[in-house]
Amino acid sequence: MAPKFGTSGLRGLVTELTPELVTAHVAAFLRACPVGTGLYVGRDLRPSSPDLAAMVIAAGRAAGFAVTDCGALPTPALALAAMDAGASAVMVTGSHIPADRNGLKFYTPEGEITKAHETAILTGLETVSPALPSPEPRLDAGAGPTWVARYVTAFGPQALAGMRIGVYSHSSVARDLMAETLAALGAEVADLGRSEQFIPVDTEAVDAATRAQLAAWATEGFDALVSTDGDGDRPLMTDATGRVIPGDVLGQITAAALGAETVVTPVSSNTGAEASGRFARVIRTKIGSPFVIAAMQAAGGKVAGYEANGGFLLGFAAQGPAGPLPALMTRDSLLPLIAPLAAAK
Repeated sequence: MAPKFGTSGLRGLVTELTPELVTAHVAAFLRACPVGTGLYVGRDLRPSSPDLAAMVIAAGRAAGFAVTDCGALPTPALALAAMDAGASAVMVTGSHIPADRNGLKFYTPEGEITKAHETAILTGLETVSPALPSPEPRLDAGAGPTWVARYVTAFGPQALAGMRIGVYSHSSVARDLMAETLAALGAEVADLGRSEQFIPVDTEAVDAATRAQLAAWATEGFDALVSTDGDGDRPLMTDATGRVIPGDVLGQITAAALGAETVVTPVSSNTGAEASGRFARVIRTKIGSPFVIAAMQAAGGKVAGYEANGGFLLGFAAQGPAGPLPALMTRDSLLPLIAPLAAAK
């Protein structure tokens, strides 16, 4: 499979993600797109991700930019940190695909790249720029805790008090921060199925073996089981019986709980948003977060977006039960887990 660049960024077999290919895409991104104050870099827990992250960092430095190395952390935590700093970001992840593949996701200071940005990057791949001097990368261990604090501030330390929640950790880079957040919100948390080998988990198409395992864990008396995909931007949740709750249902519950007036979702999501009557406007798009983001930006106001895989985008400054919840225009997994749990308590 030759590497491909598109809606999910750059993806391909690890053996084909060469330093030359990675450098060309990162350099084209930095030339063609808004960069802001510098480049933030993060990665998931695939065996190949540290080496690929080193390539991205080297390419950023060669382009003359200040680079911040955030290490292993969820994609939305990286995007949040970069946006707060007015910087761009590259996340090294293949998301939910197998470990023999990997990829890069690109973010401007405003969030995920748009379709126009994709075109500009592809157009600039053949351009070669001379190497420029840049400082040593700065290490940042604070991005993950900031992501956790975002939800504790909005929902409060008693939001999930009295709930017992199982966290299917597998090889998700979000596993520890997810458990930390749920505990900080008052839940009793149990770690389940942790793996040091990478396990591809597709939250939109949960396989039969995973469903059976979730159902088995549910017999241990949990109020819910939660997880994410490999890079932590798509949620997975079951009810107390171990039945998987579709991601688009989580999106509808979350949008309604936050007071969204307009929701944007691809044509692949179910029709619950329209049937519920809870939203003044429902906008349907092509499949892919860039299309969702473009429609959210065009709609304005109290707008939220979600995909069938559960990834949730908040397009306005919302108010949680305990405090403010600023907009985050990138797919997130924690919000569409926490909001339905808090509503169900």
